[in-house]
Amino acid sequence: MPHDTEKKWTELPFLKPFQNGKGVKLAVAIGVLGMVLILLSEWLPSGTKKTAAEVPQKTTEGYRAETEARLETLLTGMQGVGSCQVYVTLENGVEYVYAKEQKENSDYSENKNEGSEKVSKSDNTQENIIIIDKNGEKTGLLLTEIQPQVKGVVVVCDGGDNAAVTERVVAAVTTALNISSRRVCVTK
Repeated sequence: MPHDTEKKWTELPFLKPFQNGKGVKLAVAIGVLGMVLILLSEWLPSGTKKTAAEVPQKTTEGYRAETEARLETLLTGMQGVGSCQVYVTLENGVEYVYAKEQKENSDYSENKNEGSEKVSKSDNTQENIIIIDKNGEKTGLLLTEIQPQVKGVVVVCDGGDNAAVTERVVAAVTTALNISSRRVCVTK
């Protein structure tokens, strides 16, 4: 019975080229060609790869300028505001949080001498930022980017002397930035 099963496998049509040895040479040649193409793909430049230096990261000044521009666009579209200028102050800069690995070591020793006992214990903790290598450039593994907190906003606009306009501007700024009205100043 096992002989019949073996015979059935050798009669399969896609195995016939391998029976005379020519198919094996063809398969080896295709395999070598595939490996050469893989090696070449590593050496040839690719337009889709970005290095860590090319990944855009917001700076504090960029974040402040973007926030000011967005507020100016928002406020200029409001009735009675007219043309306006916005100045934003920030409490801190952009904060980057990197992945860390933590190693903890604890040592405990006990010495007993005639009637006296000495116990010593030491705990040691070491934290290191995880470093990754991208195309020969070493950078930390970035987990998240925390944007700065807004400290205050000054709005100078044509309608700044009107109490109703001032109230609407303060409401819009406090809602947009999630800050208290004490941190917003509107003037003409």
